[in-house]
Amino acid sequence: MENLAIVDLGSNSVRMAITEIQADGTYREVKRVKEDSRISEGMGREKMLQPAAMDRTIAALKRFTKLYVGLPNLTVRAITTAAVRQAKNQKEFLVRVKKETGIDLQVITGAKEAYYDYLGVVRTLEMDHCLILDTGGASVELILVQHKKARNLISIPIGAVNLSEQFHLGGYVKAADLFKAQVSVNERLTKIPWLKYASHVPIVLLGGANRTLARMSRNYKRQGRGSIHGYQLSARAVYATYRELLNKNLAQRKKISGLEPDRADIIIGGMLPLVSLLQRNSDGRVIFSESGVREGVIAEYIQGSEDSAGKK
Repeated sequence: MENLAIVDLGSNSVRMAITEIQADGTYREVKRVKEDSRISEGMGREKMLQPAAMDRTIAALKRFTKLYVGLPNLTVRAITTAAVRQAKNQKEFLVRVKKETGIDLQVITGAKEAYYDYLGVVRTLEMDHCLILDTGGASVELILVQHKKARNLISIPIGAVNLSEQFHLGGYVKAADLFKAQVSVNERLTKIPWLKYASHVPIVLLGGANRTLARMSRNYKRQGRGSIHGYQLSARAVYATYRELLNKNLAQRKKISGLEPDRADIIIGGMLPLVSLLQRNSDGRVIFSESGVREGVIAEYIQGSEDSAGKK
């Protein structure tokens, strides 16, 4: 048996999962933790990671290492995505992480992140045709799936945190600011030629903002806690939630059931890519996935282990 610890440093949160992998390739997750360290906070147009954000994130990573140090047959796979990928002081941060935590963070490309999303989804949801949307803090990944294959994929440097900061969507949202944000997102989407082939397929949702949408919906329907994997909503329900959020100020949003208070200032920016895509989509269904990048990393790791064993 092997232990695989996956550290996933996103733009808004850092997550760690420990998975036990058996010799036959079967696996089970034994530990999962998350902290909202928001490494992308305050990066601005200068694309500089801020000292407070780096300190918060490194402190979280130190707490995570204590959970897997000493496990037998341990492999640690640590990745980081859009915020660190875009940061001009990326090298400084990576050196600090290695020195203070011992973790070798690998900065993955947007295309690789999207591919991991695809692997995670197709292994756990029966979807022949769909559009996968992963909304993170500083980027969104889009993957067009046809006949269970990733036909096209792209990463765009817009996300819940940077949209909210750039267009002032954190408090009570002014109509002019919302309009500017919508125009900006639509301009980005219009430049993706293959999106025209995704106008009649369901949208599979990943990422913190989208998971929050699912939790708000479940709580509103009094369906309680539990996995959101496979949970579905209509475009009409998404629009209703979006309108409710826009009608509230920050203090009021923090009281919404299912919405973590720390996400209340970025939830409108986080939902904007989905709302923009739904306006182009006639299928009208959204389906939530709990499986994404981390599950994709596991799939790749197991496949690599099997390939290596087959060559011996």
